[in-house]
Amino acid sequence: MSTFKITFIGAGSIGFTRGLLRDLLSVPEFDAIEVAFTDINEQNLKMVTSLCQRDIEENGLAIRIQSTTDRREALKGAKYVICTIRVGGLEAFASDIDIPLKYGVDQCVGDTLCAGGIMYGQRGIAEMLNICKDIRAHAAQDALLLNYANPMAMLTWACNKYGGVRTIGLCHGVQGGHWQIAEAFGLKQEAVDIICAGINHQTWYVSIKHEGEDLTGKLLEAFENHPDFSRTEKVRIDMLRRFGYYSTESNGHLSEYVPWYRKRPQEIGDWIDLGSWINGETGGYLRVCTEGRNWFETDFPNWMKDPAMTYEEANRSHEHGSYIIEGLETGRLYRGHFNVVNAGVISNLPADAIIEAPGYVDRNGISMPIVGELPLGPAAVCSVSISVQRLAVEAAVRGDDQLLRQALMMDPLVGAVCNPKEIWQMVDEMLVAGEKWLPQYGEAIAAAKQRLNDGPLLPTRDYKGAARLAVKSVEEMQRDRDAANRNAGESDKGKERAKAVQTD
Repeated sequence: MSTFKITFIGAGSIGFTRGLLRDLLSVPEFDAIEVAFTDINEQNLKMVTSLCQRDIEENGLAIRIQSTTDRREALKGAKYVICTIRVGGLEAFASDIDIPLKYGVDQCVGDTLCAGGIMYGQRGIAEMLNICKDIRAHAAQDALLLNYANPMAMLTWACNKYGGVRTIGLCHGVQGGHWQIAEAFGLKQEAVDIICAGINHQTWYVSIKHEGEDLTGKLLEAFENHPDFSRTEKVRIDMLRRFGYYSTESNGHLSEYVPWYRKRPQEIGDWIDLGSWINGETGGYLRVCTEGRNWFETDFPNWMKDPAMTYEEANRSHEHGSYIIEGLETGRLYRGHFNVVNAGVISNLPADAIIEAPGYVDRNGISMPIVGELPLGPAAVCSVSISVQRLAVEAAVRGDDQLLRQALMMDPLVGAVCNPKEIWQMVDEMLVAGEKWLPQYGEAIAAAKQRLNDGPLLPTRDYKGAARLAVKSVEEMQRDRDAANRNAGESDKGKERAKAVQTD
């Protein structure tokens, strides 16, 4: 039996909290740990706590969740902290999508890079540094922060460099692409061994082997011939064709990190598929997150009547968090892909960057083997993004809107679509829209308001994007309650696409 305390910050996020808790409490040795939930949204916190406490009791455990809006109280004595915050919620998320659209920047997700991801990082970093301060003051000495919040690389970078807290970034992108590769070859995932390295959401499968045979060079043909992926992963396949390696992130996500696929509205349709938001729908992630929130808040009483989650090994998700803690506490070896400060793991990417690479966990800690050099093409793609991330992190920490504007200028898609004057005005609009979540930009926001008020302003357009779908009403979602539940309850909101492929 292991005894320790784990605190969930942003616990009102049903998509992450309930599943991560199930994963953790499926470990037999963890049946008497301390669990604390905290969130600024008291109502969502109350609902998620009630649901998770019901799960715990139905599984015969005596754990009582400490649930509080007082973050410092929740952090007292915590050995592990899991962070799933979204600063600004869906209100700020909407401005991350809608304001850039006025300038022709058409994003699918907007939470990692591009205009939306950069501004999301400004909000998130300011709060993550406050969280780190509270961890240092109230959590156990040398507490480990497991960050699931996006933009993953930027937030993890800020916590490690400026927050004074040991932070590992965790994402499920590598696992999803691993499954796709196995599916393309008609193999089981566990039979395919991979080495994946790069930066979060731009990690590259540099080695793919099956029973000792290197399949890396055969992957393009396998994807081109796959009946589903050939339609739904056109951007990823084109990148594979031109750079030689497959990238982790979904078709829609990848399309907004590079300058080539979303800069001309009339061509966006050539690269995406609207069978699932994750394949490139304009504002697709905002839509499904909005639907998930609306559904959970409306249908919550029925969730309490549904069967509880069963805490068993067979039901654990592929999220890394519980396995890392299990390895550290029990000594069981776990291999995963983690976001850490590079420090030479990938020799041709900057040492200060946050990279994603294979790592091993046991009772001795988290070990990151040396990957060496990435192939030159993939390294170049990552290097461009790292430059944007570095500018964005420093801008957020200093409250320096000049660095912020430079980050947007250097962003591949924003730079492909907008000229400098348009970028300057777009930043003004986004700063003003996010004022209540950007305390470090007080002077810059006041100046931006003055410029927007005084004019003259560059013309913008009422542009809804090349491929935007309407948010479903609760009544529409009621027609398929199971699908609505899955959307609201999963942290990986692209999972439904994978299930559809498996059943085709």
